[in-house]
Amino acid sequence: MDYKTSGVDVEAGRAFVNRIRTSVEATRRPEVIGGMGGFGGLIRLPEGLSKPVLVAGTDGVGTKLELAQDFQSHFGVGIDLVAMCANDVITCGAKPLFFLDYIATGSLSPNAMAEVVQGISEACVLCGCSLLGGETAEMPGFYPEGKYDLAGFCVAIAEESELIDGSQMKPGDHIIAVASNGVHSNGFSLVRKVIAQKGIDYKSVFGQDRLPLMEALLKPTSLYVRLVTDLLEKKVPINGMAHITGGGLPENLPRCVPKGLSPLLDPTTWARPEIFSWLQSVGDIPEQDLWNTFNLGVGFCLVVPSQGVTAALEVCRANSYDAWQMGHVQESPPGSSGGLLGLPF
Repeated sequence: MDYKTSGVDVEAGRAFVNRIRTSVEATRRPEVIGGMGGFGGLIRLPEGLSKPVLVAGTDGVGTKLELAQDFQSHFGVGIDLVAMCANDVITCGAKPLFFLDYIATGSLSPNAMAEVVQGISEACVLCGCSLLGGETAEMPGFYPEGKYDLAGFCVAIAEESELIDGSQMKPGDHIIAVASNGVHSNGFSLVRKVIAQKGIDYKSVFGQDRLPLMEALLKPTSLYVRLVTDLLEKKVPINGMAHITGGGLPENLPRCVPKGLSPLLDPTTWARPEIFSWLQSVGDIPEQDLWNTFNLGVGFCLVVPSQGVTAALEVCRANSYDAWQMGHVQESPPGSSGGLLGLPF
């Protein structure tokens, strides 16, 4: 017996690392010290910060991976992995510095794994952060043959005095919605249940525009890093930001609002993307569950004072993001816990 016959091919692992080297090195920032192969990634803190603060976040892609693996679409979930982490850490005004990935699989599939890492690297380049390190673990008998799971870790950096923590937020501040490009990477357990129970073919089309279902579901999560960086560099006043992920608007938008204030939204200010209306109709999903599961077309939110609304919308549109005024912040009603107000249920 040897390690290879037990299901772990060490030589294939080494060949895989060499294969992804070009993709990884394309993400290199000038602060990175050394190259691939060490036991730990080394990086200097960027210069020019008097009191730097590191901001860390971790996430995965969830059961969207099932669809990606079933249909051999791996590049997009690499982008998803970075987006789910990077979009979180930027909400306090930090800039992504480096990213780490963890890939666990039953058996190493070099082509699929290389596509995943290429997606991760592409997203890191778009976010301006270095893919500083990672781990690919073969775990035969633990993961089924051909299956893999992903975890990502992003570290960002900010000047402590410039952190956005909601402390400057006031009643009357406006809430700006920045569009998602679809389901992103949340709610896929419900998506898969609806499609399985209704016997729908993933290769079919849906809605009035007859869009390919798989294409709509596997769109990578939007990256909002360059948008937020541009907003901050242009000195647009921002008092709060929220990444709309699992739990939808009701769970995520209040997270950036301080105690004593509540976000009030107007659901009539936007039309839901067709994929959500279709899922609700086909799956007979209650309105409350729909709001508590999906982003419903809003991927990111900005809370800005009145004098910053026009500039914020202009920067969003200049970065090719659809954005609109969705509501405002007000004092919490008596007895309120500070949750989202204005919901249609």
